[in-house]
Amino acid sequence: MLSNNNKKDKLVKEVFNSVFDKYDLMNDIMSLGVHRLWKKDLINWLSPQKNTKLIDVASGTGDIANLYLKEISFKGKAFCLDSNINMLGLGKKKLNKIKNINWLSGRAEKLPFKKNFFDYYTISFGIRNVGNIDKSLKEAYRVLKPGGRFICLEFSKIENKILNKFYKNYSKIIPKIGEIIVGKSRPYEYLTTSIENFHSQDQFMDKLKKCNFKRSKYRNLSGGIASIYSAWKI
Repeated sequence: MLSNNNKKDKLVKEVFNSVFDKYDLMNDIMSLGVHRLWKKDLINWLSPQKNTKLIDVASGTGDIANLYLKEISFKGKAFCLDSNINMLGLGKKKLNKIKNINWLSGRAEKLPFKKNFFDYYTISFGIRNVGNIDKSLKEAYRVLKPGGRFICLEFSKIENKILNKFYKNYSKIIPKIGEIIVGKSRPYEYLTTSIENFHSQDQFMDKLKKCNFKRSKYRNLSGGIASIYSAWKI
């Protein structure tokens, strides 16, 4: 019998295999088109330094790595890790002119790196899709150097009642939009459910603290449709 984590891994694999070639469009639909601005907010808060190393987990097609390298004038290294090989292939094509990105297939729960290796760990719209969040956070802590920083961008809980009602109503039609644009509704049914079931901001902050991260903070974006979480390995 499959464990709940294995079932989730299998479902996530099926979802992203079916829509990998529409990944950026999928993010546009889910975020009302502003995920690119949110990712820039992530990099602005990270404020990366030159001659550093970043791992971007659940990297998709490499948006975060690209922004990071641009911010440091390409004087550093980015490692894009995703469990979906097709997605990595798209990223390689999209960013084929950038030589200091390493593309790796792997899972957040078991990173193929030694401890104390990275200056920064980022994960954007990926943490809610991993099979085991606690294991993933422990791995993030392990591969970060002392003084290294964890940054996570994820859909979250909306605090404004009017905005929350609007987004919930919008979420109900997202699968229909997906079916019209992409030809499939099931992946979007999963994604809207995964957002609804994900932790509140305070609950996720508790998870970071339990994994020994320090100086944890979060910032709400667009009224809490998404949040950025920042924490340090000290």
